Amino acid sequence: MRAAGDARRDRHALSVSAATILTHRTDLEPAITRRGRGGLTDRALLAGEEVAAGTVGGVEGARLVDEIGFAFGWIAPEPRFMQRASHAVAADGRVWVIDPVADESALGRARELGDLAGVVQLLDRHRRDCRAVAEQLGVPHYELPEQPPAGAPFEVLPLLRRRWWHEVALWFPEERTLVCADAVGTAQYYRAPGERLGVSPLLRLTPPRRLLAVEPDHVLVGHGEGIHEDAAAALREAVTLARRRTPSWARAGLRAHGPFARRPR
Repeated sequence: MRAAGDARRDRHALSVSAATILTHRTDLEPAITRRGRGGLTDRALLAGEEVAAGTVGGVEGARLVDEIGFAFGWIAPEPRFMQRASHAVAADGRVWVIDPVADESALGRARELGDLAGVVQLLDRHRRDCRAVAEQLGVPHYELPEQPPAGAPFEVLPLLRRRWWHEVALWFPEERTLVCADAVGTAQYYRAPGERLGVSPLLRLTPPRRLLAVEPDHVLVGHGEGIHEDAAAALREAVTLARRRTPSWARAGLRAHGPFARRPR
């Protein structure tokens, strides 16, 4: 009975905190307009619906992150709190561009890493600019691959296959690098107090334990900067303690984003 009660309280805390973050962060809901074949509205982005492909060069002021020699990432400037990260990873002389938000400078740098091999989309709703970037670069667009392309230097890890959420991750064994979309992240709204890496708020009660099959030196994520020190320990802790830390995550979210949170002036 006690376990059932704890589970109900965890689910309630998760739903209340997630709803509060999405409905009360008016200070973090900029009006987004994107040039190209459609626009991304603030509400669509907050709901995780990255629905419109843009054109290459669609954002300005992307911030470079995760510079580790064979790979780097860039974070789109808006919406700032979402910390939407894209990556280019080079292995065996070929470069894979992963979940890109288009930025001409970043894509130019990706070309310098080696021969461009493809654009990989890891999440069904992470359409971002994947198709437009693949067309611009003249490479295939691999949307939620079930198997790696022939000769690819990575493994595909299936994480979720639900009607409303289909996600895979990439594991580069030689580089000991894990690339995720939404399952784990480092943006503030992912993390409980003291966490460097957190499971997605919507997966905290059912964390993606398939990620425990690998022990990475680097974890690159779709929201926030990656983890490059003690990455395997951070990943293991995030997944195994996600459910236990749901109440502290929810309390922190309510304090930071709830109706009584202090707003910047």
